[in-house]
Amino acid sequence: MLSATRIHASEATVTVVSETKDITEWALRYFGGWWNATAVAAPATTGGSIADGGALLLADVDDDRLADIETLVGDYDHDEVDYANARTLVARHEDGVIYAIQPAERLAYHYDPAAHRLVIVGAHTEPVAVAASRLARELIRGQLLRAGFHILHASCVVRDGRALLTFGPKGAGKTTTALLLAREGYELLANDRVFMRPEDGGLRVLPWPSAAAIGFGLLESTELYEPLRARVLNGEQMHPTQDQRVTDALHAGSTKPIWNAKGKELKPQFFPDQLSSILGMTLAAQARATALLFPRVEKDAEPQLVPAPRALGEEDFFTSKTEDRYPDIFRLAPDKTGPATDLADRLALLPRRALVLTHDSRACAELLAKTVEGLLFE
Repeated sequence: MLSATRIHASEATVTVVSETKDITEWALRYFGGWWNATAVAAPATTGGSIADGGALLLADVDDDRLADIETLVGDYDHDEVDYANARTLVARHEDGVIYAIQPAERLAYHYDPAAHRLVIVGAHTEPVAVAASRLARELIRGQLLRAGFHILHASCVVRDGRALLTFGPKGAGKTTTALLLAREGYELLANDRVFMRPEDGGLRVLPWPSAAAIGFGLLESTELYEPLRARVLNGEQMHPTQDQRVTDALHAGSTKPIWNAKGKELKPQFFPDQLSSILGMTLAAQARATALLFPRVEKDAEPQLVPAPRALGEEDFFTSKTEDRYPDIFRLAPDKTGPATDLADRLALLPRRALVLTHDSRACAELLAKTVEGLLFE
C-alpha cells in the first residue's frame, strides 16, 4: 500500500511516495519542524495524480530496479563525483534523463526532468529514507532558487519574527552562537544554511532543514551532554550520519573529541526534531532578517565585542561554485539565477556586530544575549 508525505516551503512543493511507510514517515519527521510536511492520501497506483503541481519523488527498496540502473550507468559514459560524502556515478542521456548510483550505499537514482519525477531505489530501507529526504530537499531547493531565493552560509535565531544571522567559515562559532542563544529563549531557524529573498520591503528567511552536528565540548559546557547520553543509553537513535565512534563514546561517557583521518572532528548528529526533544530548542519556520553577527573563536581570550565587522563576500553565499557537499548532479537548479547583488546590498544596511567567543559558554551566552537584544530591539 502506498503512503505519501507532502512538503511545502513557500511556493515550493514536493511529494514523497513509497510502498514502505517508514520512508515517508522519515520525511515527515525530518521536515515537519521547519517546513510544512503532512501525510497525504496516496493514489491507488504510482501513476495517479498526487504531486499537486509540484515535484514527485518515488522511493522504495527494490533490488531488481537497483540492479537495472547499476547496469545502465555501467554501460553508458558516466562522471564520478562526491555527493553527500559518497562516491557517485552519474550518467546523462541525450533525452535529458539522468541516472546515478552510489555503489557503497547500494542506492540508485532515475530523474526525468520532463515529468519532474525522481525515483530512488536501494537495497535497504534506511539508506533509501535518508536519500529520499535529502533529494526532496534538493527538489525544494531548485524550486526556491527559481522563485528568487538565495542560499546563505549562516546560522539563524529568531525572536518575535526578527532574525539574527550569524556568518563565518567553519569553526567561526555559527553553531555555538545559535545553540547559546537558543538556550536563552531564541528560536532556532537554521544552524548552517538559510534561504533568503527580498520580499515585501524586507528580507524573508526560510530554514534549510538538516541534521545538526554539535561537538562534545559545546554539549558538555552547556550541560547538555548528560541528557543526550541518557537518551542514547535508553535507546534513542541519532541521525545515521553519526559515526559509530561517536555513539561508542556516548555509551562510554567520554567527552574527548574524536577526529577522523582528514582531521575533521566527529560530532553527535541530531535529527531536526531532536533539537527540540533532547536539547529543548524551539524551531522557527520563517522570519525577517534584522541583524548580522560575525563571531570568531579564540579559546585563550575573553568574550568581547571587537570593531569593524566585515562585509559579506562570495564565501557567504552557496552557489554552483561554492557548493561543496551537494553538487547539483540532477540539474534541479535553474541554469541561471538572478545575481545576489540586491540581496547583499540590503543585508549591508542591517545593523551588525563582530565579537570574540571562547570556551567559557556562560560568559559567551551573557555577551551574546546582551549584544543580540540590542541589535534586534533597540
